[in-house]
Parts: sequence; structure tokens; C-alpha cells
Amino acid sequence: MAAARRLRAGLRTAIAAIVLAGAFAAAAEGADIELVLVPGGAFVMGDAGGEPDEAPRAVTVAPFRLMRFEVTNRQFTAFIKATGHRTDAERSGLGYVWDGSWRPVAGADWRHPRGRAGGIGAKADHPVVQVSATDAAAFCAWHGLRLPAEEEWEFAARGPGARRYPWGDARPEQRGIRRANFGAERCCAPDPSDGFALTAPVGSFPAGASPFGIEDMAGNVWEWTASAFPGRPGMVALRGGGWGNDAYCLRGAYRHANPPDIGLEMVGLRCAGNDKADGRK
Repeated sequence: MAAARRLRAGLRTAIAAIVLAGAFAAAAEGADIELVLVPGGAFVMGDAGGEPDEAPRAVTVAPFRLMRFEVTNRQFTAFIKATGHRTDAERSGLGYVWDGSWRPVAGADWRHPRGRAGGIGAKADHPVVQVSATDAAAFCAWHGLRLPAEEEWEFAARGPGARRYPWGDARPEQRGIRRANFGAERCCAPDPSDGFALTAPVGSFPAGASPFGIEDMAGNVWEWTASAFPGRPGMVALRGGGWGNDAYCLRGAYRHANPPDIGLEMVGLRCAGNDKADGRK
């Protein structure tokens, strides 16, 4: 509990100045943020057939709203232009790139996901990557929103019936009904069979939507949450799997953890809010 409180306090401190400076601009820019009402309810979080940290437990989630799509490069660009925010990867001078294992790459940041040699080009509608949990929280706060808790994220992905994937219990397929942008059958490597070797434009796989109509909750990019990862002090929980993961890692109950101050090319975000119509805190 102490680690979780310290994590939340650190995120609040990091974003406070941005919230104050950007509050007016956020109201104008927020028009392209589509929020879906998740009515809340009781469900069994976790998966008895999964990892040890997925031990099932009964959870009740209050109503809230969640972005229908992952945050895009276009949306993150607007945030940067309005606030002057510098991401953790830009400040440190490196981000992490997946080439069979994670490795730090000089110059890798949200504008250059794999390093200085390449940029985002025409990928305005692809999910932003190389953003840390701190950067993600700042983006959401600027829009009057927040990162979702793990319990909220999993309920939004699986619904009260605790399906294994957002669309049901059937495994995703690369050559059948394409429900997600994910990797090779044997983790972890990119696979272009679904049409995209790396990220895909958000909303490219509507057949994979969750019970509430929220898209890309399996694959494309991992998503930061506001929750500390139990048993790993200082680490933040991520959910959803990414373009390089296999079907097992796309399960709604699957969890991963990373430090809150690094950027990775397979990790992005989506924001949550309360259950009011405007989605603001």
C-alpha cells in the first residue's frame, strides 16, 4: 500500500503544472476524445488458467468512462504543442525498442519510436508509443481525465461475464477473422500477417471490440494503468498486449509491469473519466 501511495503521489506531482497550464486549451482539444460509458458491476478479475499473479478475485467496479480508442500520435502532438511537455524518453535521451529483447536506443522517443533514423511519418492515427506512465498521466490530466485502474481496465475489456478476450473466448487468428494486431504464434516477435508488422491505426479491428464497444483492448500496444504492480515496488501495471505478443499475452487478465519513467515502442495509453456525460473528473 505504501508503494502504491508513493507512486500516485509522484504522478500527481509530475502532472500538476501541466494541468494548471493546459486546462483551458484542453477543453478545446478534447473534442476528438471519444469516451464510452462502462456501466460498472461485479466480475471475477483474473484467470485461474493464467499466471500466478492472475489469481481470481471478486471485484466490483463503479461506473466510469473509457476512451474508445488508444491515444494517437495526432492527439499526443496536440498535447505537446499546447503544453510544451517533454517526455521522459526525450529528457533521458533514450527509449526501449523491441528486437527480440528490450534494448535501450539513443534518440528513441514518441516522434522516433525506433530511434533517430525513423519517425512517425504518416502514422498520425496510430497509437502513440515511447511514452512513460508519467507522460501518460500528464496527457490524461490535461484533458481532465486520468489513467484507469487495473480493475476498471479489465472490466472494460472483459465485461461481467469475464470472457478470456474482449470479443469472447476464441483465440485471435492471423488468417481467420482478424480481431487484433498481434505477433507471431510463438512469443514474442512481430507478424505482418494481420496487415501490420508494428502498430496499426486505432480502430482497425472492430471485430475485436469489447462488450462495451471499446476497441484495441487486445494487441496493438500495451496500455499504462494507474495501478502499482503488487509485489514489485515502484512498478506500474500495464494491460492489453501489443503488436509483438502472442495470443496468450492478449488475454484480458494478463498483466505486465514496468517502471513509470521509461518509454517503450510497444506501450501506449488510453484515458478514463467518471460517469458524467462530459467525461471530466
